[in-house]
This record gives sequence, C-alpha cells and structure tokens, in this order.
Amino acid sequence: MQGSQQSPVKSSRTATRSSTMGAMPLTDIPWWRWRARVRSALHMLGDTAFQQDCWEAGREGYGDVTDAVYRLVEDTWLDRWSAEKYVGTLFRDSAEAALVDTAVLRVLRILHQVGPDAPSAAYLRHHAWPEAVRACRDAHIRLSLNDGEDPDAAPRSLEALGILLRVAA
Repeated sequence: MQGSQQSPVKSSRTATRSSTMGAMPLTDIPWWRWRARVRSALHMLGDTAFQQDCWEAGREGYGDVTDAVYRLVEDTWLDRWSAEKYVGTLFRDSAEAALVDTAVLRVLRILHQVGPDAPSAAYLRHHAWPEAVRACRDAHIRLSLNDGEDPDAAPRSLEALGILLRVAA
C-alpha cells in the first residue's frame, strides 16, 4: 500500500527494502504473522465441511472465500510471485513453498473466473473447486505438521486469529 505509514511497533527486521522483494517493505508485518494468516486461509480453503457449515450457511465470524483469499495473498504478494521467495523465512522449505504456490494458483484462477465479490456458493460450485480444495488441504497439512499442530482441528474464527496475532506480538 503506497503512502501508508510504517507501524510504530518495533520489528526484528531492518527498515530497508529488500531488492528481492521489489518495493514491498519487509517491516510491514512480521513473518510469523504472515505464516499464521496464510495457514488460516489455506485451512479454510482446504476444508469442505467447514465451507458448508460456515461459508454456505452464512455463519458469522469466519468471513467468506474472498476474505480467505485476501489473507492468503495480501501481505505475501503470492499473487505476484512464487512462495519460493519466502523459503527460510515464511516457509520452511521448497516443498512447503511448492504446495502453497499450487494452492494459490488454483484458487486465484477460480477467483478470476467467478469474480472477487461473488457469493461463496459460486466458488464452491465451480467445476475446478475440488482441485483447489485439495491443493489448499495439502499445503495446510504440510504447514500444520511442520508447526507441530493438528491439521484436522477446526479452523479458528477470524476473531480468534486476530487475538492470536495480538497476543503473540
């Protein structure tokens, strides 16, 4: 976001811009918050039972497909470059990055075909949605297991994710 001011919160990263990250300042958000947001999105996008129980049912507190996609790409810019750029920071290895790249590409392809403001049901009924769900699930499982967490636990609400991110600051 051009023109936005840097947060007064101290970061372990320097205030310089990395030439490998284009114009995106590395001080925008700490890496662990990026990972939590990416994992949250992958979790929701990779869980069909959750999608039916929350998104299709219109359950409050979990956003919708567009919200999940936004969490997946907003701070990471994974819609503009490969997750491989984040190996060693956001992602542990190239295997994680490859799974995330596959998930992002499949979800974004559907988002572009259906439109960013469509109701969740429009995405969930898209002919390629099962492939996107499978890719998100594969990435979610890998990241969760690498973080020592149960990939089959229910997705956290957006409020719980926000509390987790504030508490961990």
